[in-house]
Amino acid sequence: MLTGKKFILGITGSIAAYKAAYLLRLLVKEGAEVQVVITPAGKEFITPVTLSALSGKPVISEFFTANSGSWNSHVDLGLWADAMIIAPATAATLGKMANGIADNMLVTTYLSAKCPVFIAPAMDLDMFAHPSTQNNLNTLRSFGNLIIEPETGALASGLHGKGRMEEPEKIVEYLQHFFSEKKN
Repeated sequence: MLTGKKFILGITGSIAAYKAAYLLRLLVKEGAEVQVVITPAGKEFITPVTLSALSGKPVISEFFTANSGSWNSHVDLGLWADAMIIAPATAATLGKMANGIADNMLVTTYLSAKCPVFIAPAMDLDMFAHPSTQNNLNTLRSFGNLIIEPETGALASGLHGKGRMEEPEKIVEYLQHFFSEKKN
């Protein structure tokens, strides 16, 4: 169902970024073409080398390629994709997306996207439950974004609650369902 689909996979600075590598691998295994766009903070959690090896494409993080003068066009990316998935999506990135703060390649790509956008939040339970985060999620829903709710479970903080990014297999199932429904 995902064969031939083109995805932008946005990765933000969360401990759950390791799950993005599994998600990327599963999407490629399903026959999808995936372009990774990662925030500077995301690179603190998982390396572009790992992601590039899994996707077969250079990872995009900056507006310009160092030393070559090449420009990474967020507009072209936004037009290219069949869907954009932001997994994990931190509270900071959710706030930027909800308020149009285009200060990194991921958010500018999101603002340029003409395709469905899926958002998989990942953060500690109090951050997820905070009214600011919930308002940002409601705003993003009102824009037509599809929120993949986080799981309840053990968190990196040692606490237990809602905030764990959904498992990659479940995200792929969600995408498969979306595209199979879209055909009907």
